[in-house]
Amino acid sequence: MISRRLAVFGVTLLLAGGAWAQPPRWQELPPTPTLPQTDRSGTAPVNGIKLWYAVFGQGEPVVFLHGGLANADYWGLQVPAVAQHYQVIVMDSRGHGRSTRDNRPFGYDLMADDVVGLLDFLRIKQAAMVGWSDGGILALDLAIRHPDRVTKAFAFAANTDPSGVVPGVEKNPTFAAFITRAGHEYAKLSATPKEYTAFVDAISRMWATQPNWTTHQLRAIRTPIEVVDGDHDEAIKRPHTEQIAATIPGAGLLILPNTSHFAFLQDPDAFNWHILHFLAQGP
Repeated sequence: MISRRLAVFGVTLLLAGGAWAQPPRWQELPPTPTLPQTDRSGTAPVNGIKLWYAVFGQGEPVVFLHGGLANADYWGLQVPAVAQHYQVIVMDSRGHGRSTRDNRPFGYDLMADDVVGLLDFLRIKQAAMVGWSDGGILALDLAIRHPDRVTKAFAFAANTDPSGVVPGVEKNPTFAAFITRAGHEYAKLSATPKEYTAFVDAISRMWATQPNWTTHQLRAIRTPIEVVDGDHDEAIKRPHTEQIAATIPGAGLLILPNTSHFAFLQDPDAFNWHILHFLAQGP
């Protein structure tokens, strides 16, 4: 007789012969994709560092901002779809991937100013922002401090103060696997390949105290914002995400089913559809 037990909320499915089914999609960490080839890439001198960037497609500009510890390659499943309709710019945040850093502490304001510096370098007056995690925070930071440079922002898995982060997230198996993977990628891409531990320590000090925006600052945002998260995000508390959307005037709220902090890898087709739908909407 075939033995079978259905998975409920992440309980693994037991099949005949002792075989185990794949874990739920939201527990998976799919491989890091690669970016398409482009002859429009390089490093920009911005705020005392060298900021790596790449450009794809034509049309209205859209900047993709990756999460903490990661690099622009993580957008490899989004760029081909969005670049069919828009000019897509990806970048490695300071100290991440192929970009350098200086001795200044990491801070979201500083990193958001780097984005503005890249726009200036590329002679782009305004752009839409698509951000994941720290990148989503940067998109909101830009909407708060540089609203004239942002047409709209798709902020996925962002928090607006440290209380929105799930305690002990670094011990979650999926998130822990990401941290380990990011270390290997850092060693391959960084100009300082042996400094990952120091890099993580420096980023962690930022995470402990930033961002720390007030309700007044969020209510003052006039940029169109889509607040997005996966329904099984390991890192961001759902009530926090809902509160962000409720506080920013006119913001949308989108919860992607059966996905986590890595929804853009776990369900790229749906993720891309929602990005394009949001970008196509009027102001």
